[in-house]
Amino acid sequence: MKVLLLNGSPHQHGTTDAALNVVGEALHGEGVDTQLIWLGNQPLRDCVGCHSCAKTDNRCVFDGDVVNEILATMETCDGLMVGSPVYFAHPSALVQTVLDRVFFAGGTHLHHKPAAALTVARRAGNTASLDVLNKYFTIAQMPVVSSVYWNLAFGRTPEELPQDGEGLRILRTLGRNMAWMLKNIEAGKAAGVALPAPLPPAQTNFIR
Repeated sequence: MKVLLLNGSPHQHGTTDAALNVVGEALHGEGVDTQLIWLGNQPLRDCVGCHSCAKTDNRCVFDGDVVNEILATMETCDGLMVGSPVYFAHPSALVQTVLDRVFFAGGTHLHHKPAAALTVARRAGNTASLDVLNKYFTIAQMPVVSSVYWNLAFGRTPEELPQDGEGLRILRTLGRNMAWMLKNIEAGKAAGVALPAPLPPAQTNFIR
């Protein structure tokens, strides 16, 4: 079993990375592998709703950046963990740009795989940011992994993060809960429990 960790901070080895490492250590302790992808610190193309990904095997036509790397990696991963700093009580713009394209194009690479978000902040805005990130998971039929509190921690720098004892407990519990859910899904598959069959598509337009 393997979980993809996405570092959505422009600072490659900042507080978000430190928080993901805490979760990763908890996953490793439960026998679950991880793979970390840093989203980088360069501008990326936004999703333009062109629907071309439906013709390219669930790949974005804006190739050459991290988005298609994530989609390819998720084919071999069993879960997803997204980490983001808090900017103006919101996830980083880079995280949202990447997730817009990943989830628009992602299709079956994401369905029914457990997912979770974590946010770090100096002081506040975590819960509003988590609300934005969790919406990606719920529209993709991804079971959302929880902890003993909202999935957040505090620290302006990686060195400050260990001072948040409650935050460390939240992150470690999050990793253990992700591992527990993955093992239960694996056990269900081994017992012959099939994934839910998709229902026929239906869209309702309220504009008349």
